[in-house]
Amino acid sequence: MLNQGSVLRLPIACAWGRYFIDSDGLKSLHDNDQIVFQYTSADGEITDGVDPYGGISNIAGVCNVDGNVVGLMPHPERACEELLGNIDGLALFRSVLQESA
Repeated sequence: MLNQGSVLRLPIACAWGRYFIDSDGLKSLHDNDQIVFQYTSADGEITDGVDPYGGISNIAGVCNVDGNVVGLMPHPERACEELLGNIDGLALFRSVLQESA
């Protein structure tokens, strides 16, 4: 199971997709704990310049208020095989299965 603050190395697939939301919406996302993924440095620091798209608050994924629908920019499905050099995506999918069991 993944814990809050886990750092995953996941591929991105395009050069566009900057996340944008107005200040009221951003406040709502924070208030409702709906930001589920953020771009970070390799050691987990959320700093300027680590979001390849330059989006608001380094947001890489959000969920709905109920927490049962998630949208994200990285591609965990492209990091699920040792042959590909990374299984962090597999850890994410396994965590979802554990949570829903």
